[in-house]
Amino acid sequence: MMRKIILLVFFLLFTGQSLSYAQESAVKKAQQNFEYAQKLLLGKDYDGAAKLLEDAVAADPSFQFAFIQLADIYKLKRSFDKAKFNYQKAIEIRAVPLAARVYYSLGEAELNSGEYANAGKHFALFKGTYKGKDQEMVLKADKYIRDCNFAVVAVKAPEKYDPVNLGAAINTKDREYLPTLTADGSTLIFSRTVNGNEDFYISRKVNKEWKNAVPLSDQINTKFNEGAQSISPDGMYLFFTGCNRPDGFGSCDLYVSHKNGNNWDTPFNLGSTVNSSSWDSQPAISPDGNTLYFVSNRPGGIGGYDIWKTTLNSEGEWSKPQNLGPGINTIYDENTPFVHPDGKTLYFSSNGWPGMGSMDIFYSRAETDGKWGKPINIGYPINTFNEESGLMVSPDGNEGYFSSVLQGGFGDMDIYKFKLPEAAKPLPITYVKGIVRDKETRGFLEAKVQVVNLKTKETKFNDFTSKDNGEFLAVMPLGSTYAFNAIADGYLFYSANFELNQTKTGQPYVLDIYLEKLKAGANMILRNIFFDTNKFDLLPPSITELTNLLQLLQANTSVSIEIQGHTDNEGNAEANQKLSLQRSKSVYDYLVMNKVNPDRLTFKGFGATKPIASNDTAASRQQNRRTSFIITRI
Repeated sequence: MMRKIILLVFFLLFTGQSLSYAQESAVKKAQQNFEYAQKLLLGKDYDGAAKLLEDAVAADPSFQFAFIQLADIYKLKRSFDKAKFNYQKAIEIRAVPLAARVYYSLGEAELNSGEYANAGKHFALFKGTYKGKDQEMVLKADKYIRDCNFAVVAVKAPEKYDPVNLGAAINTKDREYLPTLTADGSTLIFSRTVNGNEDFYISRKVNKEWKNAVPLSDQINTKFNEGAQSISPDGMYLFFTGCNRPDGFGSCDLYVSHKNGNNWDTPFNLGSTVNSSSWDSQPAISPDGNTLYFVSNRPGGIGGYDIWKTTLNSEGEWSKPQNLGPGINTIYDENTPFVHPDGKTLYFSSNGWPGMGSMDIFYSRAETDGKWGKPINIGYPINTFNEESGLMVSPDGNEGYFSSVLQGGFGDMDIYKFKLPEAAKPLPITYVKGIVRDKETRGFLEAKVQVVNLKTKETKFNDFTSKDNGEFLAVMPLGSTYAFNAIADGYLFYSANFELNQTKTGQPYVLDIYLEKLKAGANMILRNIFFDTNKFDLLPPSITELTNLLQLLQANTSVSIEIQGHTDNEGNAEANQKLSLQRSKSVYDYLVMNKVNPDRLTFKGFGATKPIASNDTAASRQQNRRTSFIITRI
């Protein structure tokens, strides 16, 4: 906008036609004020120039170029009512070579005031009268017309919207923005700017109320600016933006810090594979921790600022970033991505997709091929003619969190929440949360916690607990059955499986896991070994459990085991004993096939002779149908 005003100054100073017109039509006082205003504009003294131009049009109400220039200044200052008034006055005087530009500028002022029908009309008039060669301006007018058409319909079908301030424990007279939550909803981290310095603050929810926010950590908050963060669902990794740092590759880079007990490790730069010499910011980590989305204006994009992604390989290295492509990015700008813990819903802001005129919030669903579907505008009045961005959605999918300057706030930008429209809600999820301990000492253990979708074989969670507190938190979508394992060196691994049906929303599984040290006589049930009824062929979902058992034996070459098969008491006892023996042998065969010395392995079938539950119900009989093993030598 500043560039447009300055260009107009030069147009007026050096185009004989316009200057001649001014000299002919303006009284001497108006002309003097006008010419002096040009000098102030070149020095960017917009307030001083506006006062002189107001005097000029008061002295000469036919001074068209003064009206146009005055309107441009008011539009730059976001005084849109005054801008519209002066553009209209210029149009009323007479048509001039600049008429098309005036229609365009008036349309922008009306769009920024929410006058969508009038704005659409004036952008159409611009298209009909413009004879210039600025194709970027023509494309922008087309985009604005699409915005106006969308907005005219959207305001007639508003979403229910009643934002609630998070209160004095979070918000202050300073700027609070870009909130993020852990998957259990208990920890809030956000950015706050105090005296020009941007840092992270943290608050914890106790008895459904947020406690007073405090600075996150001296390891992360520095004399430089830190902001635009994303916390992993388990709260153990913080990805954030650091700007103008000595170890940076561009103006802003992506960093990560790991939580160790109650402390955060020194952050490290994600490196030149991920970061560029451009601006890289606004990270958003996927729930499995393997994909990082972020915003960059690096070369090779589609628009000015695009959303990119990088993925983590099995070696712990981040890949070269990929642009999300034209399904998400436009020739304009996209920012503030947020991937919900469901892993299937992406929220972001864009001024390129049809919206209410500026940055609007959109959401996209993951499709079966892994690509993101067509973005959907979240609707009015969540989106308005102002700029909306930075949406974060609660783990249960019911609430959206955002920052804005609203009436009744605490000063500058505050953090608010609101009920999310039903159509914009993510898929339902829940989480497994727990602590891993030593069975004998009750001490905390550093263990690998692994959650695998038994149907798709997709690993949904794979991370280590902290030896300081043994805690873990794994997010999972509903509607599937999962294998769960906790593995620590020198211990039997923990094995469980559970079905997460659609009724489990917001009902987490809380586990206290006690791992038993490897010793003769130690035994465990392999709960993720599966067979068809009356069959002994291992089913594909068994591979996760078999792999863990194989790795246990490979890592502990002195351990020998006996594999044991069991059935319930239904059917013929002799047939049950035979079936249990065949099933234990199937596990034996898998291990031998994978180069475990057969001298370390034996197998037995016990039929229904060693139940661990009554056989009175279907559930108890299922418990008795099991495969287990016992350590025979170590």
